[in-house]
Amino acid sequence: MIRLRRSATVAALTLTAVATAVLGVAGPASAHVTINPAEGTQGGYGRFAFRVPNESDTASTVKVEVNLPENAPVGSVSTMPVAGWTVAVEKRKVDPPIEVHGSQLTEAVSKLTFTAAPNGGVKPGEFQEFPVSMGPLPQADTMVFKVLQTYSDGNVSRWIEEPTPGAEEPENPAPVLKLAAAAPASSAASAPAAAADDDDDDDGSGGATALGVAGLVAGLGGLALGGLAFARTRREPAAKS
Repeated sequence: MIRLRRSATVAALTLTAVATAVLGVAGPASAHVTINPAEGTQGGYGRFAFRVPNESDTASTVKVEVNLPENAPVGSVSTMPVAGWTVAVEKRKVDPPIEVHGSQLTEAVSKLTFTAAPNGGVKPGEFQEFPVSMGPLPQADTMVFKVLQTYSDGNVSRWIEEPTPGAEEPENPAPVLKLAAAAPASSAASAPAAAADDDDDDDGSGGATALGVAGLVAGLGGLALGGLAFARTRREPAAKS
């Protein structure tokens, strides 16, 4: 009986250790830096947020560096103020220039560095979002943002691994923004315009008909007045000389 109890205890401890190991591996993998939403439209503008969870049990995240892809530059990038954080913007030269609202831009944002105020940052068990507005989004299938996450104890998490089609997610994946092609103008959009043209044609013929009727009425009225005047002249006696 004692031997059976010991065997059951060892088995329970073994299962607990295995479960802990599995959960320990799965936990951090689901807590990497992401961009939300994860989809955009080529040529469009969008508001996105880099979501940064804290994976440390003892240290705070005090700096987040977001590197924009060199092969997919964006003409306009602006950040939203985040309480307790400052942001530094770095730019680089681009060739060929980027066209934005008819202007040719020779520089594009290359890096955003968010730094926490002293004694601040993202504490253990918390996450922080850093909103960014970008556009026009490039003519590319994806944008890969390599991110460095620095902790107060000096440790750095490097979220820089690019995904490989058909392969499993890398251990330290970089945030990826998927870009869809803009939808072409549908033929349905031209239908209202055609209907409007038809309405305009109908209005024109109706207006011409109305003018014709009005002219006919006016003509008949003139004839009636002329007949009355003639009859009145016949009834009046001729003036004596």
